[in-house]
Amino acid sequence: MRSLLSVVSVVIGFAMLAEAAPKSITVQGHRGARTVRPENTLPAFEYAIEVGADLLELDLGVTSDNVLVVHHDQTINLKICQGPEGETAIRRLTLAQVKQFDCGSKRAEGFPRQELAPGAKIPTLDEVLALAPKGSFWFNIEIKSNPKRPDLAPEPEEFARLVAEAVRKHGLEKRVVVQSFDWRNLKALKAIAPELRLAALYGGIPKDFVKIAEEAGGVPIVSPHHLLVTKGRVKKAHKAGLTVVPWTANDAKQWNRLIKANVDSIITDDPAALIEHLRSRKLR
Repeated sequence: MRSLLSVVSVVIGFAMLAEAAPKSITVQGHRGARTVRPENTLPAFEYAIEVGADLLELDLGVTSDNVLVVHHDQTINLKICQGPEGETAIRRLTLAQVKQFDCGSKRAEGFPRQELAPGAKIPTLDEVLALAPKGSFWFNIEIKSNPKRPDLAPEPEEFARLVAEAVRKHGLEKRVVVQSFDWRNLKALKAIAPELRLAALYGGIPKDFVKIAEEAGGVPIVSPHHLLVTKGRVKKAHKAGLTVVPWTANDAKQWNRLIKANVDSIITDDPAALIEHLRSRKLR
């Protein structure tokens, strides 16, 4: 009996240690590395790769000639880009017209450490995916669309088709996550590209993460604003087999709170600093 009790005690002890043990948290470079390089440019993505980001987070629009391009807004942001006067809606511009804008010569407000990259253009998704041989990192691709502005993006089925074709062309099905606030895109992608991992972005009122995943079409990843993350919500999500990836946390106080909540990954504008912070806590 003592022997059996000893075995049981050891097993329980290991289980408790495993639960308490620090876990590795992956780092996602938001728009590349917005803190130190112009967002969503090749220099930003290359920097994130160099410092060891596990995923490159980026945003997609579609030109009038149906080319996927990487830019956060559905209209070219003139606070960070400069180019010809006139039309700025990406969906109403050709790729050639989009490429006339310089998005590396203006420093973004609130990012004084940003090192400019004059002449950096809005890259195509193909150009960003072509960075894949530089490492084993993943790509977290956000489909940008708004049901209230259907003129600024293709229909979800068409957008999903374009994304799936691009990922498959580069053979990156096993290194890509596709995320969106517009869950119609996720449902469309799930129907035509079930091999891709999907993430439901969320930034509304506090809500159960499992419910979010269900409403988004049964996706495996929930990506809430970092202020919506609690240990209880994460625990319930993990129990349901979900991955939790908060956005966009940029300082040690925020990172520590997310670490304590046991999240799986953190999206940040400063991947190098987050990586160093995790190392200092022996979490990397």
